[in-house]
Amino acid sequence: MRTTFDIKDMTIHRIVEDEYGFTPIKEFLPSLTDATLQENLSWLAPAGYDATSGNVVLCFQSYVVKTPHHNILVDACIGNDKNFPNRPAWHKKNDNTWMQALKVAGLTVEDIDFVMCTHLHGDHVGWNTRLENGRWVPTFPKARYLFSRKEYTYWSEVHEKTPLDQISDSVLPIIEANRAELVSSDHELNDHIRLMSTPGHTPDHFAVCAGRGGDAAVFTGDLVHSPIQARYPELVMRVDTDRAQAVATRRGFFERYCDTDTVCCTMHFPSPSVGHIKRWGDGFRLEYLAD
Repeated sequence: MRTTFDIKDMTIHRIVEDEYGFTPIKEFLPSLTDATLQENLSWLAPAGYDATSGNVVLCFQSYVVKTPHHNILVDACIGNDKNFPNRPAWHKKNDNTWMQALKVAGLTVEDIDFVMCTHLHGDHVGWNTRLENGRWVPTFPKARYLFSRKEYTYWSEVHEKTPLDQISDSVLPIIEANRAELVSSDHELNDHIRLMSTPGHTPDHFAVCAGRGGDAAVFTGDLVHSPIQARYPELVMRVDTDRAQAVATRRGFFERYCDTDTVCCTMHFPSPSVGHIKRWGDGFRLEYLAD
């Protein structure tokens, strides 16, 4: 499985934490019909769909972008010791899978300069922090963490009414440690790294664009989860906060990068997860990079 890609003057590493049949696909994508699923089984299964269980297969991963200036972590995946009572595979798990993948990439937690969370769902912020002597502390001791200001405000208000574990254990400790930078969702970090507003899945979700003078690579976050949503961008994901906006964002994103040289790095597509966007009828597909 290829996990490292050299793109112009950057190196991109996939840091994979898990990949498995996550949940029933028709619950995950509630607008998916039986007929549409059956029409697409020949290419979707087995990599993206487990026909035995009926589950959508997802990869859970982060990316590290090594530019000439910095090492940037895009999304912080699931993490250890975190509270996921509805996800037994994640709940208070304690393994070295993610850290070992970081090591294989030739990196340590001290090497990360910036952490960029595309949004604040639990499987994108988990490794922001680690448990040390009963306290949540920043995992990456030298890093600045970039959150969308609007996204942070939204989830903080939700958290005040109904406490959210991922805000308590993976976001607020970063704020309290003065390691966070609250930015707009079109923020430009430097000549290599820019954010692009991609709302819908959450109120101020952003994608991350990388490359000097243009988007050599783009990191999707959760604007799309499964390859069948590329084929049919109108398929909504069950927890999209604004489904109409999510559909418009997804189609607009694919139109923008379709048939270009930009390498699309998806968060949840099954391995190898990375490729070029190509048109497929009224929809799209990801042409994976060769091993």
